[in-house]
Amino acid sequence: MQPLPRDRSCPTLPDAVTRAHDIIVIGAGIVGAACALALRREGLDVGLVDAASPGSGITAVGMGHVVALDENAAELALCQLSQQLWNRFYEEHPGIGEPSRCGTLWVAEDEHQLHEAQQRAQRLAADMVSGDRLRQLEPALRPGLAGGVLVRGDSVVYPPAVASFLASQLVDAGGALYIGQRVTAIGEREITLANGQRMRAGGIVAAAGPGVAALVPGVPVFGRKGHLAITDRYPGTLTHQVVSMNYGQPSGGADALAVAANVQPRTTGQWLVGSCRQDRQQDNSIDPAVLGVVLRSAIALLPCLAQMTILRAWAGMRPATPDGLPLIGAHPARPGMWLACGHEGLGVTTAFGTAQLLADQVMGRPCSIDASPYAPARFDLIRSASHGR
Repeated sequence: MQPLPRDRSCPTLPDAVTRAHDIIVIGAGIVGAACALALRREGLDVGLVDAASPGSGITAVGMGHVVALDENAAELALCQLSQQLWNRFYEEHPGIGEPSRCGTLWVAEDEHQLHEAQQRAQRLAADMVSGDRLRQLEPALRPGLAGGVLVRGDSVVYPPAVASFLASQLVDAGGALYIGQRVTAIGEREITLANGQRMRAGGIVAAAGPGVAALVPGVPVFGRKGHLAITDRYPGTLTHQVVSMNYGQPSGGADALAVAANVQPRTTGQWLVGSCRQDRQQDNSIDPAVLGVVLRSAIALLPCLAQMTILRAWAGMRPATPDGLPLIGAHPARPGMWLACGHEGLGVTTAFGTAQLLADQVMGRPCSIDASPYAPARFDLIRSASHGR
């Protein structure tokens, strides 16, 4: 990428152009903030733009798991790269995001799931756990479970705090943060804000979650709705993240709803309860019937949840792609445009790995892992997209 001249006065630009950067990142969620900071550390002049404030969008309504998912090799590679970077972050910034290295207990309810658990244990070099041992590790689990897998390297964080911290690091490093600035259009190496002002850049990174589809025509990112609930404080009642072996990319039913229990212990003693995936939804309002299905799925594994007080519930749209992998890299039809979006439920997990892969590509050097599975050019719609506003 060719950076813009360092002269910020831009005397030949129209008055409406208020600022120029080497690169502008749109979206200050955890992915966008991580990308902006990584690019600033490469020596680029970076502007980070968000319609609200860092970590207040999709990042604020999701689960904060940092997990190794292994539905396919590309997903696992990005998760494992990111987990290495998360571990470095924990060491360098202790306490930020209230991290808990609780590990994950993948729970198998029957022999079929137990077979899948054995395969997962092999892929992740994790520990198989018998049904009896499951209840020793987590006494709240119901009896009669077939067994499971203990993945010790997984963790849980509070993502909005991490996104806010990354944005503050960007500013401390000399980058620029523009909050409360909604981007309405992306042009040829420039963006237009809702107030009519324009900003120039040598490169633009679209990291605005589901909003990328409206800003960049042809990008196949869509919202996949999920419901979550959080309980009152019950310290010491749950030690590990407990997840059904059905979790990952389950197939939806006729109502486009797929549910698999995922329950996280928070450092406050609360339980964060999920999760579901639902397509063909248009808003973030809570559907009581769907929330009920989510809670019953979790209660089926952890019966004591039925006696707990739910303090709050909410819904949000994960930014998904048709093949379940994120878009990380150059837009093949728009010079200077980069994409970092479509992570669905793994945006928190893979934020740092995404940032590293993006920085590698922007700087023109070999990537830490094979980046081709995440290349935007794999989709025909993106390859054929015009430069339309």
